[in-house]
Amino acid sequence: MSIKRISFDAGGEQIIGDLHLPSSKGVHPAVVTCGPMTSVKEQVTGTYAAELAKQGIAAFAFDHRHFGESAGVPRHYEFHKNKIADLKAAFHALSAQPEVASHQIGAVGICLGCGYMAHAIANRSDIRGFVGVAGYYRDVEAIKAADPIGFANKVAQGKKARMHYEATGFVETIPAAALGEDAAMTMQSTFDYYTKRAVHPNYENRFAVMSREYFLEFDVQSAAPRIRTPFLMAHGPNALNPSWADKFYKAVPGPKEKISISSEGQTDIYDNPEIVKATVSQAVEFLLRVL
Repeated sequence: MSIKRISFDAGGEQIIGDLHLPSSKGVHPAVVTCGPMTSVKEQVTGTYAAELAKQGIAAFAFDHRHFGESAGVPRHYEFHKNKIADLKAAFHALSAQPEVASHQIGAVGICLGCGYMAHAIANRSDIRGFVGVAGYYRDVEAIKAADPIGFANKVAQGKKARMHYEATGFVETIPAAALGEDAAMTMQSTFDYYTKRAVHPNYENRFAVMSREYFLEFDVQSAAPRIRTPFLMAHGPNALNPSWADKFYKAVPGPKEKISISSEGQTDIYDNPEIVKATVSQAVEFLLRVL
């Protein structure tokens, strides 16, 4: 296996990524990967891209703008429109690589990356297959109903931070993952992953508060009826929100399949070698049929 560094343009910003290539020579079927919020290519997407390449699928993991080695200000800004645009540009960049069979391109999303990817490939038939691994299929109406006041307050907090940034250039941040304080992710498992197991010089445990203005309103469920490509959902009872995953799966109108992931929680799906290998093995079997 080898890694090829690729740069491309998205929204006028330079995006940096790693194309993980199988050891065999020639052209290969390939996928673009997309991962959890705030993450970089050396974390979840890199782990899955490396395993995909070991099993014969070229896989592209990249840093979205505002994160990692890619350009874009403000930093640590989780803005779904940019992430979706980045993915569309990544598909174009991937298809231009001489090691890639441009007519055999697919998509792999992990966690919230499933949501960004679902919107990026909606109504497209040129993306030949879509694998969603432990997806965070956000249901905004359900989130609002559970805590309407808290939801509105966080949106207002994000808007205030964005206006302050536009007036002063100052980016207010909180931890991406933390316990006992305001943070984007507050579960013990995400804290352990981002601050212990997935620590990397390219990653900063920070989240721009202004992200909340738009991030909280980002709905994944609305993309499901527009998925036209064959879809494989890899989820499990201990992954995030199985009921939301079921709702999304039922709303996908095209060809679809489902496999179960056995895990202790969400984040061991990110980096437990046995889980990653087994999940990728089933994903590759699916991708080689549909790409």
